[in-house]
Amino acid sequence: MHFYFANGLFSQADYNFNAQLVAKIRALSAKIDVYLPQENETINDKQAYADSKMIAQADTDEVLRSDLMIAILDGPVIDAGVASEIGVAYAKNIPIFGLYTDSRQQGFSNQKKLAALAEICENQFHYLNLYTTGLIKLNGTIYNNEADLLAGIQQFVNQ
Repeated sequence: MHFYFANGLFSQADYNFNAQLVAKIRALSAKIDVYLPQENETINDKQAYADSKMIAQADTDEVLRSDLMIAILDGPVIDAGVASEIGVAYAKNIPIFGLYTDSRQQGFSNQKKLAALAEICENQFHYLNLYTTGLIKLNGTIYNNEADLLAGIQQFVNQ
């Protein structure tokens, strides 16, 4: 099974997070082959050169041959490349598992946090683009922690 792992990859934090989570995914089953864009030096060695068409073609080819996309949704906004990759996967009916771990999703029943929504600049929750998250929900699932994501992937592999 070929999986596409979509996340930003330009900070050391993202790079390290991607590597550690993909290692956990690969350890789930010998059947799993994960494409992690940061490992594709042809387009992501930032000391070298790859133009926009080379990057788009290489990553789109990998999305299109995937059985599952894993998309990381954390950050101030969903990474623009990840959002584009989600759109391609959705258009080709490739299941998408999103991971959204932002701690601001906590406390949804706290009345003070809910009341603060009526005050200017006091939103206690994080917003994600509803179109992009809707594409995932129409053809997959969004998880809020790694353990549940890994269990979902294991279940996907075992079906």
